[in-house]
Amino acid sequence: MSDWAVRALRLRRAYRTAAGTVRAIDSIDLEIPTGQRLAIVGPSGCGKSTLLSVIGCLEHADGGTLEVLGTDVASLGEEQRARWRRQNAGFVFQAYDLVPFLTATENVALQSGISERDNGVSPREMLAKLGLAGHQDKLPDQLSGGQKQRVGIARCLIHRPALVLADEPTGGLDTVTSRSVVDLLLEATAEIGATTIVVTHDPAVASRFERIVSLRDGHVVADSGADLAGAERAHA
Repeated sequence: MSDWAVRALRLRRAYRTAAGTVRAIDSIDLEIPTGQRLAIVGPSGCGKSTLLSVIGCLEHADGGTLEVLGTDVASLGEEQRARWRRQNAGFVFQAYDLVPFLTATENVALQSGISERDNGVSPREMLAKLGLAGHQDKLPDQLSGGQKQRVGIARCLIHRPALVLADEPTGGLDTVTSRSVVDLLLEATAEIGATTIVVTHDPAVASRFERIVSLRDGHVVADSGADLAGAERAHA
């Protein structure tokens, strides 16, 4: 396995709007070691979620190079990108994105594409492991915000992805629930050895991660784990 989960060089993504072109990510260089847990922070509109989406193959980059888990993802077609996501990545979203008419167990099983007859950990077992024993047959509107996010994390982790991407996973939660969700996410991703990237506005959430990358106007403006010498070589 490569020492690097993500290697981006001069990565760019722009959008055309009525007001003109917006450079959401503008020539970003970023290397993330395999297994690292990293938080991306910055003000609204700085490019955090766009960067996460590009790394997770949800969006195309407009320029630069991007290697994720040893694959040149920029060279993949749409079907290849979808297959790559299913095999390698797990996603956690602020809005939970649960199917409202399916139970917690059914949401996890549907998203992962497995059934409870599989030989691995079943959706019900995964939910119980994440503190939802007794709640597996409830619909999303019967669950609290923290419980919904635990279902989201179970759905993300059921296939043991090598890469976990979480976009504001505690954005709608109170402080106590937010802390418990972050604890759960860190413990669960450590158990499977997943490289974990979290986008957050919350300094308390970001402080729990071993590395913090700050964005502003599509640029990296601070990086607690930056290799400055390496960055200088990349630009030489």
